[in-house]
Amino acid sequence: MTITKDDRPPIGFNLTDFNSTTQLTEKPNEKQFYTSDDEYNPFEHRQVEKPNSTSGSLIHLLKSSLGTGILAMPMAFKNSGLLFGAIGTVIVGFLCTLCVHMLVKTSHDICKKAKIPSLGFSETAEEVFKHGPPALRGWSKFAREFCDYGLMLTYYGANCVYIVFISTTIHDIINYRLGLDWDIRAYIAICTIPILVIGQIRKLKYLVPFSALANIFIVITFSITLYYMFNEPLDFSERKLFSSWGQLPYFFSTVIFAMEGIGVVMPVENDMKKPQHFLGCPGVLNTAMITVVVLYAVIGFFGYVRFGDDVKGSVTLNLPEADIIATVAQVLIAVAILFTFGLQYYVPSDIFWRKIQHRVRKERHNITQIVIRAGFILVLAALAAAIPDLEPFIGLVGAIFFSILGLLVPAVVETVFLWPDRLGLLRWKLWKNLILIAFALIALVSGTVVSVADIIKIYSGESEH
Repeated sequence: MTITKDDRPPIGFNLTDFNSTTQLTEKPNEKQFYTSDDEYNPFEHRQVEKPNSTSGSLIHLLKSSLGTGILAMPMAFKNSGLLFGAIGTVIVGFLCTLCVHMLVKTSHDICKKAKIPSLGFSETAEEVFKHGPPALRGWSKFAREFCDYGLMLTYYGANCVYIVFISTTIHDIINYRLGLDWDIRAYIAICTIPILVIGQIRKLKYLVPFSALANIFIVITFSITLYYMFNEPLDFSERKLFSSWGQLPYFFSTVIFAMEGIGVVMPVENDMKKPQHFLGCPGVLNTAMITVVVLYAVIGFFGYVRFGDDVKGSVTLNLPEADIIATVAQVLIAVAILFTFGLQYYVPSDIFWRKIQHRVRKERHNITQIVIRAGFILVLAALAAAIPDLEPFIGLVGAIFFSILGLLVPAVVETVFLWPDRLGLLRWKLWKNLILIAFALIALVSGTVVSVADIIKIYSGESEH
């Protein structure tokens, strides 16, 4: 995820409520008045201090999707099989792209209707309900709060996965190299110390060097991982084309977790110099998602072929422990995720702070933020210690949070906006969205059930020992 503005958080930015004639036309934090009988074009009224080019926006969207998720794709293919995994990855990629398209298109349309230049994720949901059917207008504030808290929980959940990932990687390296037998929870406690430090960074511009280094480390790690995937002939004979029906919830939860980047879409689109290039064919969204789906499918397919059923929650954990180059890759990816933690942690922390800062005296803002940020990190570390296994944790976060925000919310928001007479011939858009909602709920329930069952098994195994 890459953010380009220092004075505005990437998601969860709450615009001041506007009526139908109030407009933001000069600077992001200034009110102006706009009245026109012509069709309102929000793109003409956006004032972005340093807008991103079309190519720059494409790079940002690609960066937001190419992180720890791609390293989990071989595990997803283990739970699906080669054939079903390849087809399923394309299907999930299509659904994620469709939902992002629906969200952005609805945001554009409600901006025209409400005469607002740009809206974030939560504000789009709020405005849609506010201008929707009369029976639902009273739910507008709830819609915004639901999305805000959903984004917070999603990013906090992802941060938990990051803590487990970093600690697991360091655990494997140190225990092997030094011949130790320390429990993973000891490494979670150790890794919490630098995480507490980086989690206190509150200015996006101070996170830029960390993000730049993380990108370099990730590229190096990918290169080394690909080398180990293809350095010897691949054997397809013992790899399943289809795993089992019982394992499919793991597959879908993992792929949704890996691929869904709904939280960064609106910030990227809102900061574009030419936002009309975001949708369409080929468009920034389609180009980015096609690239992501191809890369995810390739890494997942060949990662599973190489390591088989022994593949772990991150394919880097399967690299040969005795090789120095493999160890370098594991160290680099652990540091890269540590550096990325600050940016990911910024998002929910900023949303939470904006909701409570008015209740805190101004002279106590600094110490309060320090305490809150440290407190949440300690809670996340405690949760990571409670569930220190990467595979069910990724499945759980993907099933609960990304299914709701990435699939269910866009379908509901578009339906409310188009209701009742703009749903197309025979209301096909309503049926399409009902299918998306059903898929999201199935992924939510099944993914949660199997992940929780796995977590219970882990605890049962520990208690037996």
